[in-house]
Amino acid sequence: MSAATDLSALAALSASLSGLVAAAAPSVVSVHSRRSLASGFAWKPNLIVTADEALAEEGEVAVTLEGGRRLAARIAGRDPTTDVALLQVDTSELTPVPVAGAVPSAGALAVAVGAREGAAVAALGVVVSAGPAWRSLRGGEIDARLELDLALRGYAEGGLAIDSAGQAFGMTVFGPRRRVLVIPAETLARVATQLEAHGKVARGYLGLALQPVRLDRQGDLGAMVMSVDANGPGAKAGIQQGDVIRAWGGQPIRSLSEVLRALGPASVGRTVSLTLSRGGEARSLDLVVGERPER
Repeated sequence: MSAATDLSALAALSASLSGLVAAAAPSVVSVHSRRSLASGFAWKPNLIVTADEALAEEGEVAVTLEGGRRLAARIAGRDPTTDVALLQVDTSELTPVPVAGAVPSAGALAVAVGAREGAAVAALGVVVSAGPAWRSLRGGEIDARLELDLALRGYAEGGLAIDSAGQAFGMTVFGPRRRVLVIPAETLARVATQLEAHGKVARGYLGLALQPVRLDRQGDLGAMVMSVDANGPGAKAGIQQGDVIRAWGGQPIRSLSEVLRALGPASVGRTVSLTLSRGGEARSLDLVVGERPER
């Protein structure tokens, strides 16, 4: 292949990438909140998705549209466990972007598109890893673990992750040690829909602090109750500090992560049968899962 052909291919790639960013630019906004600057994108004509972690805990919120027009915004809902927040603005100028691209494979090219004061910003990189569903450190269920290798500016967090075909497949956020992660389309759709309807994502709550404990030499595990919220579901069910929960819903407890996974939005209000040990005696009781209180 000649040098001229190489340059021609490079120019074509450059033009293609530039075109992807230009197509996404009308959907991406800057998000301002109390000395914090991030990005977001139009999910619906008057609703913007952004990174919850990038939003200040209090104070006014505003967005800057493509071209520099600035508008006041209000927080319609936020879910720290999945790092998704929803903003509402009074305008019909936003151009919603369909975030429904398939999860890319490791090694695929990816473009992160954010905004700064009404102008699009971009970073090119590759998908480092594309793994299965995982649970965040705050307990949120993320449908795929996606990590990008690219230099993401702080003000671009909350923007779009776009594949080489121009399809948006998620939202860029910072993970541990400033690694660039992507909240995938499936998670965004699920969480944003609940935030629009309810302003939050309900999570199950037991009112118990649990610690794993080995029950026997065969490796069977239980969950020891280290403390009990006096007003929580566990206390109402009769659970006491020092109890060891051995089974949940008739199934042996194999790890605390299994219990956490069982406390998703659908668990609120459900009755769960528990088997536990207290002072060497086996007991059975029913617990009605509550809703995790807001902190």
